[in-house]
Amino acid sequence: MSVNQMPTLSIAAAKSSKAGSQSRGLIEIDKVSVVFGKGDQGTTAVQETSLVVEPGQFVCILGPSGCGKSTLLNSVAGYTSPTTGSVCVDGEPVVGPGPDRGMVFQQYSLLPWKTTFENIALGPRLVKDIEATKTTEYFLDMVGLTKYRNHYPAELSGGMQQRVGIARALATFPSVLLMDEPFGALDAQTRLVMQESLLEVWSQFGTTVVFVTHDVDESVFLADKIVVMSASPGKVVAEFDNPLPRPRSQDMATRPDYIALKKQCLDVIRAESLRAFELQNS
Repeated sequence: MSVNQMPTLSIAAAKSSKAGSQSRGLIEIDKVSVVFGKGDQGTTAVQETSLVVEPGQFVCILGPSGCGKSTLLNSVAGYTSPTTGSVCVDGEPVVGPGPDRGMVFQQYSLLPWKTTFENIALGPRLVKDIEATKTTEYFLDMVGLTKYRNHYPAELSGGMQQRVGIARALATFPSVLLMDEPFGALDAQTRLVMQESLLEVWSQFGTTVVFVTHDVDESVFLADKIVVMSASPGKVVAEFDNPLPRPRSQDMATRPDYIALKKQCLDVIRAESLRAFELQNS
């Protein structure tokens, strides 16, 4: 990816985002639970749990299938309201979606009737302090898709479509980037390339990232901190700081500290999966 000069009207926002490691992007999840339905028909998706994500941190959330990882992420995005507890971003309660939080989904969620350029420009055109055209050009170049600016989603590969999604989410210069298994639908090789590309973009902005994944290797490669959730109904049961230095490379997978961290995560996930299996069959 190459990066041209930042659009003039967006320099302050970008610097503020880069300064997120000091000031922007603090996430506070305090005693949050999420129950869908009411009374005896209610289903608990997330049991009472708390988590703090520091400004500028890259946090991955792991856990068994159906444990509430995406539900917890959606409570930060503002798509799901907690049944109890609260979520705050930079000290402000989350009451719905907002431009301070960008979201990237597994299924790309691009508008099929709009070009690459138009999909990325959606956010900047709604934010009055951002010069939409220059900002869109900048992010097109950042994710290496300038020559595909007039292509429609159906004309792009899966990896390209997800790069559009990441560029669109970042184009409003959010303090928090939320990613729900964004590379889950990609083939293994494209997934590795996208992981490296994401870290390259993240290193330029210092945006706080919360990244949901089933892939332990992906979380160890990407994260500053790995959060493991219990089997459904989920809650945070373990947090691991990642000792790997940055910048990261895929050949770190043979390092003893990489292998040790991966084993710690797998041990917790395995124990939770076994516990869930025993509960289902008791």
